[in-house]
Amino acid sequence: MEEEISEQRPKIKWVPLEANPEIIHENGVDPKWNFVDVYDIYEKFKDEEEAHLIKCEQAISPDVIFFKQTISNACGMMAILHSIASNDKELIGPGLFHDIIEEAKNMSIDERVDLLENSKELAAVHQTAASAGQTEAPNKEEEIDLHFICFIEVDNHLYELDGRKILPINHGKSTNLIESSVKVMKQYMERDPAQQNYNAIALCQTEN
Repeated sequence: MEEEISEQRPKIKWVPLEANPEIIHENGVDPKWNFVDVYDIYEKFKDEEEAHLIKCEQAISPDVIFFKQTISNACGMMAILHSIASNDKELIGPGLFHDIIEEAKNMSIDERVDLLENSKELAAVHQTAASAGQTEAPNKEEEIDLHFICFIEVDNHLYELDGRKILPINHGKSTNLIESSVKVMKQYMERDPAQQNYNAIALCQTEN
């Protein structure tokens, strides 16, 4: 297991991204690929899941690239990186995301933390995208109660990638990313039926 990140690390905060960032195309992702609305989702019961992960060792494919989130309000950027980093399709060309992912491939989780925290280019891209949203961006000091996570399919297994958790979560065999993800999403929703603040988007090819 990776060593825990030092508690003394200075806290970095970014302005939150909206749910429809266009920054992927400006940083090398093929324009044929876009984020589109799909379903509802919400991150909860983090402590229970972390306890389970620590107790029960799980098999994680070496092709899954996981970024731990230490920058406040950066969950949108983590979801973007997670959605393209472990994708086996040639959807990303030269650009910032390509450079970060290539450098991160052979790094430990803690080394990837340093990579993202020290990337002035990534911070600038995030700030530009957050400022260009359709709604007024909140102050970076505000407490935000919404969170992005990412579901991917690697080696016929469904993985949940949430930078606020200690590791990826292997949800088992999957032959259809959407169907498998929806099952997990429904489990989240059933835990708190009164919660209605959900949304999900998918990265998919929208042009031939």
